[in-house]
Amino acid sequence: MGNTQFLNERSLQLLKTLVERYISDGQPVGSRALSKDSDLNLSPATIRNVMADLEDLGLVHSPHTSAGRVPTVSGYRLFVDTLLTVKPMESKDLTRLHQGLSLSEDSSDMIGAASRLLSELTQMAGVVTLPKRELVCLRHIEFLSLSHTRVLVIFVTNEQEVHNKIIHTSKVFSPAELQQAANYLNSIYSGRSLDAVRKAVLKELQEDQERMTNLSGTDLHLPEGCRTGKPDMSQGMLDAVKMAQLAFDQDNKKDDYVLTGETNLMGFSELSDMERLKNLFEAFSQKQGVIHLLDQCMKADGVQIFIGEESGYRAFDHCSLVTSSYSVSDEVVGVLGVIGPTRMAYEKIIPFVDVTAKLLGAALNPKSTTPL
Repeated sequence: MGNTQFLNERSLQLLKTLVERYISDGQPVGSRALSKDSDLNLSPATIRNVMADLEDLGLVHSPHTSAGRVPTVSGYRLFVDTLLTVKPMESKDLTRLHQGLSLSEDSSDMIGAASRLLSELTQMAGVVTLPKRELVCLRHIEFLSLSHTRVLVIFVTNEQEVHNKIIHTSKVFSPAELQQAANYLNSIYSGRSLDAVRKAVLKELQEDQERMTNLSGTDLHLPEGCRTGKPDMSQGMLDAVKMAQLAFDQDNKKDDYVLTGETNLMGFSELSDMERLKNLFEAFSQKQGVIHLLDQCMKADGVQIFIGEESGYRAFDHCSLVTSSYSVSDEVVGVLGVIGPTRMAYEKIIPFVDVTAKLLGAALNPKSTTPL
């Protein structure tokens, strides 16, 4: 902010005091409170003059119902960027984070635990995006027949994470056919990202459909595999690809992130307005805008802070979002953070978010490099 270069040390100290006092009790801060808390030994008249200057610079404003002043978004930004003293986490909170993440057995549990711990430790909303699919590698896949056309898909990602999904196939497969399908997929796709596997599977299905369309019945008398210049996929290969499509289908994106503790936000007076709460909870439900905002955070290093309308997302105009990316094998795969009112204790929230991101990344990193 260019106009803040005119602020002297006294003005900055009073702004720091005002922001800290307002964060603490949520009430507009008057000259008497500033005189008492700032330790500057200034007269009320001098403090009023400084407050008028800060208001002219757009750093504070006076609610129409009070003679006291509250920080603006610009005031918070100056405070966070230049005046804030971050406090280290207390040992009991650090221990709770370690224990909470270590008790989780797979990545899904860890993501949920991280979101829950952020919410519980800050009494705000904790959000964690799932690891990006393009950075999650397929290691092994198996198919087990359950009953009729129901098939259990078991697949391992990265080095040790086991997932399962029930799919419904178009016909009944024998155990031998399911094993053949798994062998084919493992030989072709093992070691590739889930995103790449999904794209390759869709491409194979599209190419097979185009080959069938191009035949147009003109050479159906020829043996299978000799109808075109390129050999057709065998039925077993095609069945395997179709099952892979069912297993890795991405049509349902409801789990792009895990959000916990959103009801905590109802306890903050500045967010208690019913219209604000409605807009905020609709944003959480629709997810698209929140995901877009969180994806922006993946492009930057370290802790990112959006205050009020800085996010560019109207539902968050009265909120702050403190985020940090987390990494697996030195690759950024997701973002976590805390959503709360602009009047949040930034000096505490920032280390919570920073440390949780580091611990989650460490917990998700492969613990074994032994090939399957």
